[in-house]
This record gives sequence, C-alpha cells and structure tokens, in this order.
Amino acid sequence: MGNSNAVDPVVQDLRRLIDRAAPGARLPSVRELTARHHASPVTVAAAIRQLVAQGLIETRSGRGTFVASRPEQRSAPDLSWQTVALGPRRPGEEEMQALLALPPAGAIPLSGGYLAPDLQPAGPLGAALARAARQPSSWERGPAEGRGDLRAWFARETGTGLRPDDMVICQGGQAALSSTLRALTTPGDTLLVESPTYLGALAAARAAGLRLVPVPADVDGVQPDQLAGAFARTGARLFYCQPLYANPHGATLAVQRRAAVAATVRDNGAFLIEDDYARDLTIDGEPPPPLAADDPDGHVIYLRSLTKSAAPGLRIAAIGARGPAGTRLRAARLLDDFFVAGPLQQATLEFVTAPAWARHRRTLRNELRSRRAALLSALARHLPSLTPQSIPRGGLHLWVRLPDGTDDVALAAAAAAKGVVVFPGRPWYAAEAPAPHLRLTYAAAPAELMDEAVRRLAAALDRR
Repeated sequence: MGNSNAVDPVVQDLRRLIDRAAPGARLPSVRELTARHHASPVTVAAAIRQLVAQGLIETRSGRGTFVASRPEQRSAPDLSWQTVALGPRRPGEEEMQALLALPPAGAIPLSGGYLAPDLQPAGPLGAALARAARQPSSWERGPAEGRGDLRAWFARETGTGLRPDDMVICQGGQAALSSTLRALTTPGDTLLVESPTYLGALAAARAAGLRLVPVPADVDGVQPDQLAGAFARTGARLFYCQPLYANPHGATLAVQRRAAVAATVRDNGAFLIEDDYARDLTIDGEPPPPLAADDPDGHVIYLRSLTKSAAPGLRIAAIGARGPAGTRLRAARLLDDFFVAGPLQQATLEFVTAPAWARHRRTLRNELRSRRAALLSALARHLPSLTPQSIPRGGLHLWVRLPDGTDDVALAAAAAAKGVVVFPGRPWYAAEAPAPHLRLTYAAAPAELMDEAVRRLAAALDRR
C-alpha cells in the first residue's frame, strides 16, 4: 500500500504535463522526476509503466519518455447493418446470460449454478495447477480424447463398466453436452427432455437446430408412460435426462421407474443422455448408481462434470459412450477444440487422486446441508406457502411453487430491486409452464444470510 501512495503523486504530475503537452513532446527524465518528487527510481519507473499501459506515454530506448500520439477522433461507427446480416437472435440466449450474470454489489444471491467462493477448494486446486504448470510435459500436445490416466479415473468413478477408451475429456459439462447433441443429431431432429429441465440443455439443443418435445416429470422424476408416448408420437431417437437431483426441480428418478425408462429407450432403439452433474453434491444418504451401470448395449451416453462440485474455473468433464456413438463423440470433440489444455488436465488428476478431494466432498456435504436447512427455515418463517413439499436429497437448488397468477419473471425483477437475486421458473420449460415457480439456490450465499434473503423476497412478493 505504501508503494502505491508513493507512485500516485508521480502519476498525477505526469498526467498534468501530458494534458498541457503536444503528442510527441519529451517528458522529464527518470532522474529529474526522482529529484522532483524525492522518490526512488523504482517508484518513478512504476509510475511510467502505469501510464504506458494506459497508452498515455511511450518510451523510446536510449532517448527518454514522450507523450503518446493521441488516436484520431472518429465519429461513432454505424453498426446497424449487423442486425440485418445476423438475423434473429437464438432463443434462450438472454436467459443463459441472466443465469450466468454476477450478482450486483450488496445483493444476496439465491441464484446461480456454482458453489460460492468459500465452498470451493481454491487452495488445493491452485497448488495442483502451479505444480502442473511447472511440468514441461503438461504443455505438450496430448491425445485429442484426453489424458489416459484422467480418462481411467473417470471410468472408475462412474461405476458403469465404461472403459477408459470409452471416455472423452471435455471443457466442462456444457461443452460436453453441446458436442454430444451435434454428434448424435442433425438439425431438425427431435430431442425429448424432462419438463422442466436444465436451461443449458435447452439452449444447446436450440443452437443445434433441434425440435424440443417436453416429457412431464414429478417428484419421482420423468414419468415412464409419458416418455413412452412421446417416443411413439415423435419417432425421437434421443432423450436428455438428469436422473439424479435434476436441475431445476431436484427430483431423483425413483427406483421403480428406472427399469421402465431404460426399457422404453431400448425398445425405441434410442439413446439416453444421462447428465450426472450432481453425483458429488449428495447431501442425504448415498445416491443410486447411474443408469449407465445397467446398460450393456450402449444406449446411455454418460456425462460427468467436476465443475459444479468443485469450482467454475475447473472446466473439466467427461463423456462416456460405447460403440459407434463413442467414435462419433471423439470426432466431434476433435472438431470443436482439438483437446483440453494439458496443465488443467494434469492439475485435475492430481487434485481428484489426492486426499484433498475426499476432504472437500465431506466438507461440502456438511455445508450444503447447513445452507439448505437455513433456506428452508427462512421460508418456513417468512414464506411458509412456498416451502416445497419434497426436499431434494442433493444438488444446489429448491424448486418452489408460487401462488396461481403470479408472474414469476416480474417477481424475480422485483426481488432484484429489493436486493435478492432469484431465478424465474418459466425459462426451464421447453414449452408453456404449467404453473409459476422460482428456483432458489442455497449454495451461493452463506447460511447466516438466508433469513434476510427470504425476508427481501417476501417483501417483493407482497408488492406484486
């Protein structure tokens, strides 16, 4: 801080000289500025570097420091032609931008898809990445499908019988999902989705030119009879599903429905994309095995990400698929981005195979349980009618039903004005929403702020 205080007077003095001088004018030398401000040469050099970075001055080797040439003033460019050339925006872009937006200063976030900074294992991840960056082999070109040892770790973790050669490393779950949809479909194909379902999946499907057909889900997951009917009506060959702690509603596919869902997919000669994003976000008990564990014939495309359960910057996921589908997925990933950065793969492998990963998951389970309980207590105190009847056993979110006639989008805007960020339910549906909902996230704010957050939400609801 002391060095910054010493640099500021030199910077301000040079700014005054620049304002009065013409472009190209010579400025006082380092020696002159040192004597003028009774400052060290290091301080003067830091001030000069700061102004060079801002484009206000330039240094010429052996000649000194000069006022930089000012860019020629131009009138504001006319970019209106682009609206014609680009055509209409893709559906869902605004919702995705809102979902990923950072909360404004002072607002309490009850929305978001990632862990709060204090829940992220930043220390172990940073140490692992620093060590990986120092290894020359990390910077070499690796296999397009990803490091063999990292693929082997994902294959073991799935518990599905998938082999390392069946896995492809991707830059996060969203990239994995987008590649999968492009690899297995052509524009105009039908994609069956749970209703409601993950907003990112809807956006990726629309970007791929797919026709979305929603299949109703309830507290026990997707309804098998409705799924069978959707396959029969549409002739679809692809179904996207989150069987574990589905985003946004938190449901886990019930044991009595798993076989029926698998049989329906198999009987229709179709694929099921199993997005297992939340396996490491279990709070209560132990999660059921993936659907891919009972899939010897390759109907399930398995997707597993570490981003949600670790940190947003850990953009590492894997897709697992058998047979020709796996071959197509590997080709699609190669076309998308060649391969995932070697240092990130190496750091990920070091992190997940060290004791720090197990410690992080234990700590995370306890923290998520505490925050979920705090949010539920706050709802019971301030908005008891919004307390969900079914509490998810894992994941990051509560799915709350609003009173009939409530405009969930308007309520989210009113809540933001009150200083609490929530996300409306409407964008999570591929078609019309049958009822108004909010998705409330309990992983984005500490437990001690939940009561105040819900109090602000209640005030916004009263004003609707």
